[in-house]
Amino acid sequence: MAEQTVNPINNGSRGVKKPLLRRVCNRLFQLLARFSPGATTLRPFLHRLRGVAIGRDVFIGDDVYIDNEYPEAIEIGENVQISIRSIIIAHTRGPGKVIIGKEAFIGPNSVLVCGAGRVLKIGEGAVIGAGSVITRSVPPKLYVAPPAPQPLARVRVPLPVAKSMQEFWSGLDMLDKQGKSNH
Repeated sequence: MAEQTVNPINNGSRGVKKPLLRRVCNRLFQLLARFSPGATTLRPFLHRLRGVAIGRDVFIGDDVYIDNEYPEAIEIGENVQISIRSIIIAHTRGPGKVIIGKEAFIGPNSVLVCGAGRVLKIGEGAVIGAGSVITRSVPPKLYVAPPAPQPLARVRVPLPVAKSMQEFWSGLDMLDKQGKSNH
């Protein structure tokens, strides 16, 4: 899916500030939404008050962070599920836009980040696996996930008992690509 550019909010200019009261309210509603009950009721309602466009039957898990500076640059379609501790940011060095298509799933601890003047789309029915960092659009009905952790070394000195980081690092036996120790 090709990346799109957009001239989203405030003509994409940096430094244009919203009124102080609006910015304070956005942050208060965000804090309430992060820690309040009501994954399908109160949380979506609070984010709508902030300016996030949210469809029907959306689930927003505990401790989900949705952009404070540009909540109006986020669109969440119907029947979307956003898991615990996910982060959705619609700006880096200026506003962009994040669009999550209907029936998409955002896994726990996932991060969606959009750059200035860009549109990040999560396609309809797409599944974002736990711990993913998404900076480019994801096509509809695609499952994306980070690679599984790979063993790097055998630990001879456990970190909690090492007297220094140097002791821990020097106590590692690096593994080759087949998972065998070099020593």
